[in-house]
This record gives sequence, structure tokens and C-alpha cells, in this order.
Amino acid sequence: MKVEQFFDKGLAHLSYAIVSEGEVALIDPARDPKPYYEFAEIHKAKIKAVIETHPHADFVSSHAEIHKDTGATIYTSHLAGATYPHTSLDEGASINIGKLKLHALNTPGHSPDSISIVLLDEQGKEHAVFTGDTLFIGDVGRPDLRETAGGTTAKKESLAKQMYQSLREKLMKLPDDTIVYPAHGAGSLCGKAMSQELSGTIGQQKIENYALQNMNEEEFVKILLENQPSIPKYFPYDVELNRKGAPSLDETIKEIQIISSADEIAPNVLIIDTRAEKQFKAGHLQDAINIQNGEKFETWLGSIVCPEEKFYLIASNQKDMTEVIYKAAKIGYELNIKAGLAHNNFKEVKEEAFILEDFTQNLSKYTIIDVRDHSELEEGKIFNNSIHIPLSELRERKNEIPAGKPIAVHCAGGYRSAAGASIITANANDKVYDLGENIKNF
Repeated sequence: MKVEQFFDKGLAHLSYAIVSEGEVALIDPARDPKPYYEFAEIHKAKIKAVIETHPHADFVSSHAEIHKDTGATIYTSHLAGATYPHTSLDEGASINIGKLKLHALNTPGHSPDSISIVLLDEQGKEHAVFTGDTLFIGDVGRPDLRETAGGTTAKKESLAKQMYQSLREKLMKLPDDTIVYPAHGAGSLCGKAMSQELSGTIGQQKIENYALQNMNEEEFVKILLENQPSIPKYFPYDVELNRKGAPSLDETIKEIQIISSADEIAPNVLIIDTRAEKQFKAGHLQDAINIQNGEKFETWLGSIVCPEEKFYLIASNQKDMTEVIYKAAKIGYELNIKAGLAHNNFKEVKEEAFILEDFTQNLSKYTIIDVRDHSELEEGKIFNNSIHIPLSELRERKNEIPAGKPIAVHCAGGYRSAAGASIITANANDKVYDLGENIKNF
């Protein structure tokens, strides 16, 4: 028996391959199936099963592609309303992988259709549990993503109550030495307080996880619902895409057009410039939005851009272009790319340098926009006179920004403020400045 954990740092997503006696089961695979194929080849094994613990909101799964390529059976709860070929896997049902057994538990809470998978070893002992987005290390899944999305919907208060029961009546009753393998780690927006650890045990979680402590249902619901982060625009879209089954990755990427000049860009189409902040500020196309190719590019792309919007993608070179296309594909947004342009020397718009000394000495001269999340504001404002508009809401709410003063934009570290300043700059009559990393001085 071997359990392999795959970690996608950009989305803090964890997926798994389990191998025994030449057979492999995959749990919650990422969009690109190649690492799983390589794993099976190394172990001279055949992928027999793909298990979806629920229709995911934050990434696109490759379950449909893997089924098409390998003939593996896809398993998920009957409550998911999946429209791809699948076999239902719910409480009381099990599947065999070599000498191992994978036993399903219905564990609603994050979603109405969530299942957890208990791995029974060769002796029939509970070795591990794959908890999807129900139980994380240090946290549990947020219950507010399925009020309107998915084949089965439920109000967040109802799901929070179901989470309370799933944890206490199902997962906490497993042996303390059962290994917990979640679908996400710290940095995912599917929870709010995840540990940096990527696995643990039921016993550890009973001691360390705030959600597993002694409290009644009412107390649990209140704690779980408070201070959840904003919901990215792409989350409901990905739930539906996963419920239907996404197209094959390489096939959709082949369809993306690469253009050679900005002259080929059509008017009135969104432009996403993924170059570094300094390159962008040195010169960029009119009204372009600067979402830098960083660790959280795909999350912010899906938070700022609506799932129905087409956009052009700009990168410094072809290597970077390939990288950001694949990152967009992780959330299904490669389907929205009108064309890509690899270019690094735009002269249309050059931004003025931000003068920190003037800002520091004359705060009242500026309209200050705080683009941090709602949950971050709980820690307090950095500037008393700032206006708070989260980055994910900024395109829709920028008309709330008063005119007549230069505008300074800040976040907590500099990445989001670059995107925020570029959004506000479009059609703005006042000068717009990005505080960037200077915010750390305050």
C-alpha cells in the first residue's frame, strides 16, 4: 500500500493517489491529469477509480478526462447531481483497490453532497480518512458556498448544523490514530484558519482544531459563520463545471489563439496583464488590469474576472504565457481567453512614481482605498480615513470612490494593491497611486 499526496501550492489544493496490487484510486484530482498518469506508470499500475468528495468550487477536476483516457470509474455521492458517467458512492458503500477497501461516509457541511473516504488497510483497520473539504488540519470547510450552486443546495446555517453533526457523529468517532488527508491546506479560500500542516490525525485534531472542541451546536454555528473570507466570482461556476465534467485540458489549450501584436486586440474586451508590477507601471495598454503572475494568480483572476467574461492575456514572454494559461485552466478560465500576447514593451500608458514622503506628510490630501478582504478589516483599519472596498468587489463598486483628490490604494503586502490601482485607473480623472510594499511602513 502507498498513499501519494499531490500539492498544488497556487490553490493550496491536495489530491491523492492510493496504490495496491497494481490498482490505483485517485481522490479529488487536479485539472492536469499527467502527474497521476506518471504515478501509475511508475508503479506499473492501472487507474481503476476516481473519487470526487464533492463538486469543488475552487478548482476544476480532471475526473472526466481521466475516465475518458483510462476507463476508470468515477465515484461521487448521488446528491451531487453529477451529469457525467459515474457510480454513486454513499454511506455504507465501499470499493476495493487491490487489498484495500475505501469506505464512504456522508459528511455534509461544506456542501450537502460531501463524502469522506475511510481507507481500510490489508487487515481491515482504519488507516486514513480523506476528508475533502469537511475537515482540514486546524479548520473545517466553510458552509456558505452552496446556497445557489450545485445539484443540491442548502442555506449556510443549515450546512453549518450538518457540519457539526458530521464532525461529531462520523469523523470524530474514527480511531485517534487515523490519518487525516484533507483536500486543502493553508491559503485556500474554502476555509478560514487552516494549518500549514498538510496532514494530521483524528486525535491531534480533537485537541488542536477549534471546530472540534466541546461546544453546543448553536455555539459551533456562530463560530463557523463568522469572519469567512469573500467568495470569489468563479466558485459557483466551478461547482457547475465539475458537476458536468470539464473538457480535456490539452484540447482546450490548443484552441487558444496567440497573437503577435497589440493591434490585433479588439476594442471593449477586458485585458489582463500578468507582468510584474514594475514592468506594468513602466508602460501598459489602456485600461489593462495588472494581475501579476504570482503564487495566487488563479485565485485573483477568478475573484476579479466574472466567469462569463472574455479577456486577453498578456505576459512578458512565451514561457510565462504558457504558465499563466495553465494557471487559468486550473479554474476553468482558459475557456474565456480570447487570445494571448507575449510582449514586454508597451508605450501607451506610463504611470507616475508614487512619492511616499508626500503621502506620509499629507494623508488628508489623498483618498485612500483599502482593498483587503472583509475578514482582514476585523483587525482594524491601517488609515482611519480610508474607504474599504475589497479587491474582489472593486470593479463593481469603484463608482463609490469620491472624485477630486489623488487616490492611493493599499492592501496588506502589495500584490493586491497593484491590481486594485489598475482597476481604479481605468476611466479615472484623478491620479491613482499604488502604495505597494510601502504599506509595510505603516
